[in-house]
Amino acid sequence: MDASPVDVDLALVGGGGAASLVLAALDRHDLTGLRVAVVDPVHKRGQDRTWAFWGTPGTDLDPLLSASWSRVEVVTPAGRRVLSLDPLRYAMLRSGPVYDRAAAAERRLGVVRIGAPAGALRDDGHRVTVHDPHGRVLVRAGWVLDSRPRPPERPGRTTWLQHFRGWWLAADRPTFDPDRAVLMDFRTPQPARGVSFGYVLPVDDRYALVEYTEFSPALLTDAGYDAALRGYAARLGLDLAALRLREVENGIIPMTDGPFVSRPSPRVVRLGTAGGATRPSTGFTFAAMHRQADQVARALAAGRPPVPAPAYPGRHRWLDAVALRALDRGHVGGVEFFARLFDRNPPERVLRFLDGTTTPAEELAVMRSTPLLPMTGAVLGDAVDRLRARLRRGPAPGGAAEAGPGGSVGPTGGRTG
Repeated sequence: MDASPVDVDLALVGGGGAASLVLAALDRHDLTGLRVAVVDPVHKRGQDRTWAFWGTPGTDLDPLLSASWSRVEVVTPAGRRVLSLDPLRYAMLRSGPVYDRAAAAERRLGVVRIGAPAGALRDDGHRVTVHDPHGRVLVRAGWVLDSRPRPPERPGRTTWLQHFRGWWLAADRPTFDPDRAVLMDFRTPQPARGVSFGYVLPVDDRYALVEYTEFSPALLTDAGYDAALRGYAARLGLDLAALRLREVENGIIPMTDGPFVSRPSPRVVRLGTAGGATRPSTGFTFAAMHRQADQVARALAAGRPPVPAPAYPGRHRWLDAVALRALDRGHVGGVEFFARLFDRNPPERVLRFLDGTTTPAEELAVMRSTPLLPMTGAVLGDAVDRLRARLRRGPAPGGAAEAGPGGSVGPTGGRTG
C-alpha cells in the first residue's frame, strides 16, 4: 500500500455486512463517479454467517437467497401454530453471495481497498481523516461510514445478549420440510433468567440449519450449547448419528437499552449494530442495515449527505426498553410474552413489530396483547429509572438525549438514530 493518504468522497471503515450492502447499493444506483475507499485489514469472503429476515419479495436480495418461506411455525408447550406470512416472507441469506456481490461492485465502482486496521477518525467538519492505530493517516474523506463494532455510549439499564449456536445438518434421505421454517420453538429447557428457543431453516428436504438461541444476560459454555442442540434435535426426532454436520455457526448480539450514537461527529455516520441497527428486544439487524444502505445510496445519488434515517423510531426503542425490563425483572415469562404476541395478533403485524416497521395504532394493538399488569409495572419502573439516570447525569447540552415514547437519540447537529 502506498504510504501517502488516499483522498476520496466516501470511506467505509469496516468491510463486513453493513459495508457490503452499501457497496451493492452504490453500484445499483450507478454511482461510478463517486470516489470510494474501504478500510479493513480483512477482505470478507465465503460463508461466515447467516442472516434471517422478513420482508416483501421482489427486492435486490432475491437472487442471493438460499431459501425463503411464506409459512412458519411457532411452537409452545401448548401446541404448534402454522402462520401464513402473506404478503411477507421469511428469508435466509448466507454471507458468501453478499460478499461476492460487494466485490463485484467494488470492481465496477473502482473502489480503493486499504488492507489496514483503522484507528481514530478526526472530523474537522469539512473532511475526515482516517488514521491507523499508530496515528498515520490512511484516508482523507468527505464522509465516513463506520461499521466497526463498539459498545453503547453508556451502559443500559438492562443488558442482555442474544447468543446462539447452529448446526448445518445434511441427510441422505428426505428429513426436513422445505415448505416452512420453524421460527420459534419454545419446547427447549428455559433458563432461570431469560428465554430460549430452537429454530429450523431448511434449504431443502435434506439440508437445514438447526439452531439453539437464548436471550439472557450470560453466555453458555461450548458444552452447554452442544448439549442444548442435541436435546433440541432429539425433540425434533432427528437421528444425529444418521446426519452429517457440515458447518457450525455461533453468534452473540447485544440486547440493551443503552444508547448507540449513530452520528458521533458532523461527517461520520455509524452503521450496523454500532449505529443502532440491532433491535434491542429481538436482536434483528439485517433488515435495518439493508434499509439504511439503500438510503445512503439514494442520498448520494441526489447530491445529499449520506445520512440514513434512524433504524427504529424512538417509541420502538422505548418499547424495547420496557420489554427487556419486564423480562429481566421476571415481571413476565419469555415464553408467555412471545406466545401471546403470536396468539393475539395477525402474524404479519407481529413480524413487522419485531422488525420495527409498524404504525403507532398497530403498536397499541400489540401492547394490548401483552400481560397488562406486569407490563404496566415495567413501564413505571422504566420511567423511574430514566428520571434517576437523568438526575444523576444532569443537563448535557450537545450530548445524546435519552429516548422516550416520542423521542429519539442523536448528537447535536446530527440526524437522530
